[in-house]
Amino acid sequence: MSKAVRVRAGVRALVRRLRAVVRKDAGMVTSEYAVGIIAAVAFAAVLYKVLTSGQVSAELQAIVKRALSVRM
Repeated sequence: MSKAVRVRAGVRALVRRLRAVVRKDAGMVTSEYAVGIIAAVAFAAVLYKVLTSGQVSAELQAIVKRALSVRM
């Protein structure tokens, strides 16, 4: 067997092993989806509370008023 043939065979074997590893861990399972959704909802709740708090709401209103009162 020539050196080039052995190298090609080695590369093919490596590619097969890599494909097997990628297929093995290709996506999330249901429990991971559930944890991801819970984390996203918790983050949304915290963000909502922060944005609707008095001080942040006042600052956002001030920014909008300044933006609307700019003359061109």
